[in-house]
Amino acid sequence: MKTKHIYAIDLVLIVGTFMGLIFLVGYSQPLVISPLNEFETTNSSVLFSIEGAEFILIDDNNEFTSPEKFIVEDGLMINLKPGVYYWKVESVLKSEVRKLTINSEVDLKLKELGEGYEITNAGNTRLDVEVYNGTSLISKIKLDTDEEKNVFGTKFVGGWGNDK
Repeated sequence: MKTKHIYAIDLVLIVGTFMGLIFLVGYSQPLVISPLNEFETTNSSVLFSIEGAEFILIDDNNEFTSPEKFIVEDGLMINLKPGVYYWKVESVLKSEVRKLTINSEVDLKLKELGEGYEITNAGNTRLDVEVYNGTSLISKIKLDTDEEKNVFGTKFVGGWGNDK
């Protein structure tokens, strides 16, 4: 009779310990709030909202062969160039891998300055701009994001720039 009582106490202790371990493992799982998986935007500044993690790993491939590592902090904003990214967080446990896409946005702003114009790349990707006077091409300009230049011309044609 005593042996059955001891076995019952042992069983309760083992089950209780096992339940406690399950709770602790679940509690140590990082909570990834945003951005959501498959998130797409044209904004190159991305706000990450994460709890219970130490690091964010971001890479352009889902194998994470050359990831960038960021320390998690409140209000963490990371600037990314247009492209497709994969990211996950690390703590005691790792999170699932999520996908994030930064789409290119072409935006050329013109401001009249007397006889010329100030042109500004207000998009999130490098631009190649051709400046025409009537139908004659008079110059080609490369503009990085937020870069501005003063030009003379009557027509401006812009497109995605190459990184060369």
